[in-house]
Amino acid sequence: MTPQARIRRIGWLAALGMCMVLYGLLHVKVNAVHAEVVRAEREIVRLEQQNTLLETEFLTRSSQLQLAAWNRVDFGYQAPRAEQFVDGQLQLADFGTPRGADAPAPIMLAGMASGEDMPEFPRLVSPLTGEPVDEAVLAGDALTHEGHLAVAAASGPLRVPLASVVEVAQR
Repeated sequence: MTPQARIRRIGWLAALGMCMVLYGLLHVKVNAVHAEVVRAEREIVRLEQQNTLLETEFLTRSSQLQLAAWNRVDFGYQAPRAEQFVDGQLQLADFGTPRGADAPAPIMLAGMASGEDMPEFPRLVSPLTGEPVDEAVLAGDALTHEGHLAVAAASGPLRVPLASVVEVAQR
């Protein structure tokens, strides 16, 4: 190999090495800028969340002030005072005194506690004949209704197969 070709080869290798070094520096710089952009975006998101929080707090406080003004002006409400609160057990016991003769009756809640006052379950009537359904059909007799799983499995007047109603109506 001639010295001129050797110098040219070394020159190309030096140029290639320089390009690789510059590419590495550029890559590091791009990653640094990208990290800075991501950091800035996160800061923007954090500031927007803080701004939303402050706006919400401001609106809440302003609406509380508006409600306080309405309560004071329109309804005449006032903040509770210290003398409105119970100081001890004796004052609390005073609330338990018996009602006076002219006191109104206590409020009673309506409700049905037991099944005594329940009305009787209405009898099932055949839609074909209009007559009450036979008790044997409702009892779930397995001998007469072998093919009807609904009658065999049901306890009480839950479901009556139409074929059984037709049999009873034909009797």
